Amino acid sequence: MKTKAAVLYEAGSPLVIEELELDEPKSGEVLVKIGSAGICRSDWHLMSGENAARLPMVLGHEGSGIVEEVGSGVTVVKPGDKVILSFVASCGHCYYCNTGKPNLCDKHMATSTTMLDGTYRLHKGDQDFTPMGKLACFAQRSVVPDVSCIPCPDDLPLEIAAMIGCCVTTGVGAVTITAGVVPGSSVAVVGCGGVGLNVIQGAKLSGASKIIAVDISEGALEFAMGFGATHTVNPKQQDSVQRVKEITNGLGADYTFEVFGSKETVELAFDMARKGGTATIVGITPDGQIPEINPSTLVRQEKTLRGSYYGSARLHSDMPRIAEMYASGQLALDDMVTHRYHLDEINEAYQNLVNGDVGRGIITEFDDR
Repeated sequence: MKTKAAVLYEAGSPLVIEELELDEPKSGEVLVKIGSAGICRSDWHLMSGENAARLPMVLGHEGSGIVEEVGSGVTVVKPGDKVILSFVASCGHCYYCNTGKPNLCDKHMATSTTMLDGTYRLHKGDQDFTPMGKLACFAQRSVVPDVSCIPCPDDLPLEIAAMIGCCVTTGVGAVTITAGVVPGSSVAVVGCGGVGLNVIQGAKLSGASKIIAVDISEGALEFAMGFGATHTVNPKQQDSVQRVKEITNGLGADYTFEVFGSKETVELAFDMARKGGTATIVGITPDGQIPEINPSTLVRQEKTLRGSYYGSARLHSDMPRIAEMYASGQLALDDMVTHRYHLDEINEAYQNLVNGDVGRGIITEFDDR
């Protein structure tokens, strides 16, 4: 079958919208008509060449859609089901899956540029196309592993389901699962884009008393206040580490979260944490950027520096739980979507992201026009 998709042929060049050949789903695979796909900075890291990728690649790892066809052996979903798409296709059998860390699945990491059987489903002539996260959400249709499909309620909007597939789970999970923020804590969030806003919401849900939004965009800081931030700090306008200390009675934050993905912001998050505090790194830094963290400071101040991948979530149980939190009004996600695009407008969408537009951009239209 044919599908129109956004293809990255060369880092630093615009995405190309073109028609590709899409194979039928094999055993354990599902054909999904993509309904919504989020504009996430992780894709930009590949587009800009900051992180290496096997090209050509169909980008898009934050998505949702409707199941159209299933391969043999698929029992978790059926045609017509609405699904959240997970960019970690956890095998369920490796050490990490069996010890409650399916987000770190060995099988997923070993086949990061192909489908689980080591082959491809997207082609043009003799050329194979890498599906980002085994999803390739920037396409009209995609074939994905059945373990990447998480059924969700019919009344869950597709754009909300897409965000749960990445930025919401990543942000809320970093706070509630990875770091385990406790009530009454102080929290500083460095980077207030889509994931950062959900870190802020996770901190609010956890009962944090002070939630400090840190960003160089005044628009992003103002937007963050609407999602639970109690204070804002702009590093361009003040000594941000000192300001965080002032807000926290001279101590520094109990918990800090780096959600942008750069050497400088990782260092900033570490410096903002108090003695004995925890700095959690969520953003993916460009290849070759090595933050300068003094081991002596780590020891003498007993700080904890840790990573959080996909919110440390058990995806098949935590994503439905997050969907229920949205349905019950505990998570404000509707107002997070500030831009909606057609697939043909994807380069404009990423330019808006780079320019610092607030909130989350979502591709909601995929049909030919």
